Amino acid sequence: MSKELRERAATRHQVSRSDAVLRAREERLAKQAAVMDQIKAMEESCASGQGFQTASVAFPEVKFDLKTEMERLRNLRRHTSVRRCMTLVSVALSAFIQSYAIQAFVNPANLLSSGFTGLAILIDRITALSGFTFPTFAGMVVLNIPVALLSWKSISRRFVVFSMIQVCLASLFLRLFTFQPILDNLMLQVVFGGFLYGLSIAVALRGGASTAGTDFISLMVSNKTGRSIWGLIFAGNCAVLVIFGAMFGWEPAAYSIIFQFISTKTIETFYHRYDRVTLQIITQRPKQILDAYNKVHRHGSSVMEVMGGRSKQRYWLVNTVVSSYEVDDVMQLIRLYDGSAVVNVFRTENFFGNFYRAPID
Repeated sequence: MSKELRERAATRHQVSRSDAVLRAREERLAKQAAVMDQIKAMEESCASGQGFQTASVAFPEVKFDLKTEMERLRNLRRHTSVRRCMTLVSVALSAFIQSYAIQAFVNPANLLSSGFTGLAILIDRITALSGFTFPTFAGMVVLNIPVALLSWKSISRRFVVFSMIQVCLASLFLRLFTFQPILDNLMLQVVFGGFLYGLSIAVALRGGASTAGTDFISLMVSNKTGRSIWGLIFAGNCAVLVIFGAMFGWEPAAYSIIFQFISTKTIETFYHRYDRVTLQIITQRPKQILDAYNKVHRHGSSVMEVMGGRSKQRYWLVNTVVSSYEVDDVMQLIRLYDGSAVVNVFRTENFFGNFYRAPID
């Protein structure tokens, strides 16, 4: 190819590239003008008294198929039944691990756990000194029943029932089974015992229940006053440890502190109640979902109109930030009103602004 032909080709390429840049700029300016026209139209409608919200959020009416909705409700009930069964399995597993940790690690190492279970263990050991035994399995049930009755109207009855099932099963397992210690080293008993004991509590919490006791008290006070009393609960655990140390030696009390610290860290590792997550909901039923969401939850949300990249259909993108333990409830609500909605869930590292944290039921 001669030099002249190469120059002509380069010139044609440069001209075509310039034309493409100009066309892209014209398209961008046209889109900007269209957006400005929409803003002016919304301002005019707002000035004429029609209201900005009515002009800016015009959700389409979606056809209601009764047969499809009934089938979706039946599927939702199945999901609810499955969740209840999973909670029951989690509660049973938690009770078994807790009873094993008490017999194989806590009692052989002369340790004291936290909460009402630790108080029941302390009562068992104090009464054993006088010749009268009040076993741990009985103390766990007796101590938790009054608190459960007081909390019955203040927190979720489902939560109370499953938590008391956990306590009764743990008490039953302590009565029926006898687990032998597998470790002779005291420090290993403290470390692995603390891990297993914390794991038992985390399993119950992940399943939607708890090990009762101080959990009932903290939730009841939180629901009534909106304040946390974990500081007072910590002080109560310290008082129990002081009594335990004064009567049975300060060395077992010191090891019990390490035991409780490890169990607490284990709970924090496996149970992220205080984490916040962002939900991105893509739906064609934004009005139904938002109406139901705003009735149940107090979190804010934002909505924008988007287009499907493959289908080219019109969708709405709903953004909201919720606590991690609320995700399942929000997902059930979304499935109820739009079974075909797409939800993206990802962890929120930082959140600045007012965030409503509802008490867990």
